[in-house]
Amino acid sequence: MRRRKPTSKAGTARKRQLPKHMPDDINNPLSNSGNDLPGNPGTASGAIPGTSGGTASNVRENLESSRQHLREAAGNLRSNLEASKGHVKQAAGDLRAAATATASELRGRAEHAYSDARERVRTLQDDGEQYVRENPTKAVLTAVAVGFVLGLVYRR
Repeated sequence: MRRRKPTSKAGTARKRQLPKHMPDDINNPLSNSGNDLPGNPGTASGAIPGTSGGTASNVRENLESSRQHLREAAGNLRSNLEASKGHVKQAAGDLRAAATATASELRGRAEHAYSDARERVRTLQDDGEQYVRENPTKAVLTAVAVGFVLGLVYRR
């Protein structure tokens, strides 16, 4: 068996390269790359962009303010969670009560339908017995005819 060698590399993907004058981390906002490019005022001094001077006390104040805000948000989240937990428990209790009531109602209906069906069967049985007692000849001839027809049907 011979192996075929590929004739062209037209279908292969080519690796995309960045231009040589662009730094690798140009899209990273925390890097200072590109700040020393010509025409970019940048922050070559090392100060944090968006702050006035970037002093340590301002950073600490911002950090403490952020911590306090986070604590407040966590407290609000806890209280909302507790309230939601109570609502869920109440809804589950309501749903359980409704399901129990529906199950009780359906059980009552089923018991009523069963007792009605039992009563009808008893009535039909009593009526059949009474008919046989009143008309014994008809009952016996009817039974013989039904037996004969069933015998013919099952014989085939």
